[in-house]
Amino acid sequence: MKVILVTVATLLLLVVVVVGEASADRILSGRARVKRDLSSPLHRGGIRDPFGSYCERRGGCCPGRDDQCIVPYLDTICYCDLFCNRTVSDCCPDFWGHCLGIDPPFIGTCDRNGHRFLTGQTYKENCNLCTCGTTGRWECEQNACLIESDMIQSVNRGNYGWKAANYSQFYGMSLDEGMNMDPQSQLLPVYFNAVEKWPGKIHEPLDQGNCAASWAFSTASVASDRIAIQSMGHMTPQLSPQNLISCDTRNQGGCAGGRIDGAWWFLRRRGVVTEDCYPLVQPQQTPVEVGRCMMQSRSVGRGKRQATQRCPNSHNYHNDIYQSTPPYRLSSNDKEIMKEIMDNGPVQAIMEVHEDFFVYKSGIYKHTDVSLPKPPQSRKHGTHSVRIVGWGEERDYNGLPKKYWIAANSWGKTWGEDGYFRIARGENECEIETFVIAVWGRVTMEDMHSQQHRHRRN
Repeated sequence: MKVILVTVATLLLLVVVVVGEASADRILSGRARVKRDLSSPLHRGGIRDPFGSYCERRGGCCPGRDDQCIVPYLDTICYCDLFCNRTVSDCCPDFWGHCLGIDPPFIGTCDRNGHRFLTGQTYKENCNLCTCGTTGRWECEQNACLIESDMIQSVNRGNYGWKAANYSQFYGMSLDEGMNMDPQSQLLPVYFNAVEKWPGKIHEPLDQGNCAASWAFSTASVASDRIAIQSMGHMTPQLSPQNLISCDTRNQGGCAGGRIDGAWWFLRRRGVVTEDCYPLVQPQQTPVEVGRCMMQSRSVGRGKRQATQRCPNSHNYHNDIYQSTPPYRLSSNDKEIMKEIMDNGPVQAIMEVHEDFFVYKSGIYKHTDVSLPKPPQSRKHGTHSVRIVGWGEERDYNGLPKKYWIAANSWGKTWGEDGYFRIARGENECEIETFVIAVWGRVTMEDMHSQQHRHRRN
């Protein structure tokens, strides 16, 4: 059940990475650049993805000048030849460390609210994205924002006959976005369930048993659904939480809790196999036990991985590696979350779990105060990660509408409403709308053709 939250700055950095990953392969599929333009340095705005593996992943560095010594870098390419190390540079981020054994010249630090950020890291201030520059200063967009505190204060101080307020659903939007909002595009159905829109592509709730690893179960489940939807049903893997629990061990606690940012990093860089290949094994001794990693993979180029071991399940021979792109964070606006689910599939959410949630059976959950008269040790809460698959609305005994999310838990199908639960929507009940994550599967036409051929052969 335990989940450690990733910082906003880290996730925003991941969002920068997601922008151009798909287009890098297209650039490499054509001819390489033959002219190295010295007037437009690659790192003028700071190194993005400063800890990424590029020259190392390529297998080394090229001496002198070699215009074919390139690696995909976000939405462009970067070089690993010694010619790139000039005043105006087009080197890959890890060139200096991997090829020369020195610190990169373009990485500085910026401060914000007592926290230190590296060059290229970002944060969003209202509707403007700010990037830590190479000189240690923040470089921010200059968009006019829809919600400005000084405008609200000026209206409320004046004698205009009306009062202003800060509406959270508009915060973070630019003035242009607000003026161009199409009311028709904002219409969403009263009820929606991804299971019904994408039959056969949304996976059933899992059972984490006596293993506090919702970080791994929710991550694997959301990625499974997204890959199935994105591949139009050609690939419908139930990805293995055990693969994450046993193999994603860097700063993770396995069955004693873990970080969702670490899980998504592993899915992106290493990938996982299916549940059939790497089935769940309940810890036999202590909750901290994560077990020995039974699956390894190697790079086969362009970020793709290939398994180098057979499945731990000796009855399964399909050890295909599945990967994702970096995750992206949604706002806490319930309409944005709803639209994302309806357009692209289920999302991952972090929520606070209280003692009464464990006994939930049916209905629209809201945390109660029934344990208030009990001693403090009877009132506890923890952090949990779940998968939101839809939403709905019903009337209470007074005839008033009650809005809810439909979410899949990982406590088995005998818990709740066949493994699912409904929870109040639009009220940030148990912080469920505070931290919502979506992702794209790393799916190519080659992957889909390979899976289709395998199904026909089977």
